[in-house]
Amino acid sequence: MAQSPNTPNGAISAQVFVRFCLRIVVLCVFATLGSVGFGRSLAALLWSSTILCTLAAILRRELPLGSTLTHWDEGAAYGALYCLTLTINQASGS
Repeated sequence: MAQSPNTPNGAISAQVFVRFCLRIVVLCVFATLGSVGFGRSLAALLWSSTILCTLAAILRRELPLGSTLTHWDEGAAYGALYCLTLTINQASGS
């Protein structure tokens, strides 16, 4: 989905932020349904989201350090949440 050149950068970043928040909600819902526990399910879903966002950024030829939020930024956020989830899971002994 290509953005028109007249679309302001703030609007594009807002779309990415809303998309990220909605996906987090969906991932949490699916993680609650996982049979291996919430933490492990969420970690697996976050890892797959990181990979999918990276692939989407590559296919769309997005710049990794652009002035707007992109799939690269979204993938980095999922990766950070994945690391945080792993750390919490290991600390709690699950």
